[in-house]
Amino acid sequence: MDIRFTDCAVRFGERVALHPLTLTLNEKRIGIIGLNGSGKTTFARLINGLVKPSSGGVTVNGLDTIKDDRAVLSEAGFIFQNPHNQLIMPIVAEDIAFGLKNRGLSREEVDRRMQAALSRFGIEHLARRRVHELSGGETQLVAMASVVVTDPKILILDEPTNQLDLKNRRRVAVAIDDLPEDTVVITHDLGLVENVERLLLFHEGRLAFDGNPQDAIRRYHEIAGC
Repeated sequence: MDIRFTDCAVRFGERVALHPLTLTLNEKRIGIIGLNGSGKTTFARLINGLVKPSSGGVTVNGLDTIKDDRAVLSEAGFIFQNPHNQLIMPIVAEDIAFGLKNRGLSREEVDRRMQAALSRFGIEHLARRRVHELSGGETQLVAMASVVVTDPKILILDEPTNQLDLKNRRRVAVAIDDLPEDTVVITHDLGLVENVERLLLFHEGRLAFDGNPQDAIRRYHEIAGC
């Protein structure tokens, strides 16, 4: 992972969502925390170009998120807070295969990679299920499979355990821990990031802390007043 922010800022009209920031990320496991509206999701979406800088720039593994936007989308996969927003096809297997079908791959190769993605997350039994019938944890795993099947180098997960019960939270947490890809996890679930290599804390559109998880979480509690 080589993500570089250079004097990068984001404004939405008159509101500053992210104040100018210069930062390099090259760890394999990175977490991002902060109160609602702190700028953490804006920061994360800059990584794969879902949000464009208002000033300054961002590069991902040498690719500029504005000039090389299509290549960046392939380099960094994004899994949304509500995974239903990115499941397009009605059947699980069809959705996982969808991202491969425009790449000129043979039907056999598409099927092989789709089956491998199902197996990787232990969801082979869901292949013929309808997406709208899945539980919250199953939906999250299918969304992850639908992204990783296209072989991104970096995975960005936005609140991956949001609204999951304890059993499914643990299931998704284990799946994230097992990912071989570099990961960036945005979360309010502090247990999910207590062992990352580097934890970023955002507050009011600024980077309030950047360091080890224990100190970042302690600072988060101070800011949150709890």
